[in-house]
Amino acid sequence: MDNKAETQNELTKTLTAKEKLNDIKETESRFSNLFKYFWKYKYLYLLLLPGIIYFALFRYAPMYGVIIAFKNYVPFLGINGSQWVGLEHFRQFFDSPDFVRLLSNTLIIAFLGISVSFPIPILLAVLLNELRSSLYKRFIQTCIYIPHFLSWTIVVGLTHLLFSINGGVISDLYTSLTGNTLNFLANPELFRPMIILQQVWKGAGWGTIIFLAALSRVSPEQYEAAIIDGAGRFRRIWHVTLPAIRPTIVIMLILSMGSILNTGFDQIFLMTNSLNRSVADVFDTYVYTIGITQGAHSYSTAIGLFRSLVGIILILTTDFIAKRVDKDSGLF
Repeated sequence: MDNKAETQNELTKTLTAKEKLNDIKETESRFSNLFKYFWKYKYLYLLLLPGIIYFALFRYAPMYGVIIAFKNYVPFLGINGSQWVGLEHFRQFFDSPDFVRLLSNTLIIAFLGISVSFPIPILLAVLLNELRSSLYKRFIQTCIYIPHFLSWTIVVGLTHLLFSINGGVISDLYTSLTGNTLNFLANPELFRPMIILQQVWKGAGWGTIIFLAALSRVSPEQYEAAIIDGAGRFRRIWHVTLPAIRPTIVIMLILSMGSILNTGFDQIFLMTNSLNRSVADVFDTYVYTIGITQGAHSYSTAIGLFRSLVGIILILTTDFIAKRVDKDSGLF
């Protein structure tokens, strides 16, 4: 019996040793294959390296500074030497009367931007896709792309030239037609429409690039089959063109929802004045005012962190809804 037990133990040890050896060989084989794969595409990964370094240095490394949202940050003491206060800055912000005003202003501008600025590039892409003259199509594309390369300073400067109460072309035209004087730039009711119009004029043309790229993958045979079936132009757009770019539309919508609280500092800040501040103050401008001009670094960091968390929640929520509507849509 003892000999059988010893033999059984020896067999078990041998099998265990073989399994470990096989696992080691399998691991070595995986590393070898992985090394060969990276070596085969080494130049592609070399091109990827600057992007990785950029994100590591300027996107991920500064995230360590987010900890000051939970501290009473004093620059002379540094991040580690500052006093820990937990969620005190968040409670202070939520109890502040500015919270409701900032949140409502930001959400209104953001949802107006998505509801107006988001569909227009899709419409432009569909219309450009229907053009048969390649020369005319390239000319239109160039014209609508140009505003994207203008800075917000130039865009706001052009807006002031057009709508200024002293010599503005549109202001003078309005006065000559109605006999009344209207200060477009200082009217709180006109602030949001002007912001949305600027966003549409500057970004609509550039936004068509992704949708035109998606439309370029649509097989011409689908259009030919639709024509044979008697479908008109609008039917072809509805049943062929739009379904082909639906996944792209959903992904772009999810990404837009993620940055919904990021209304754009430059544009809002340059368009804000003392008369329209009640509707112009948003999270971006408020963080600048509190954090930079008043030196409340911890408080402003807490506001920025809150905005980022809301953006993550909106991304996940939109992605979840998109998957429930269409299983092939979504990011995750």
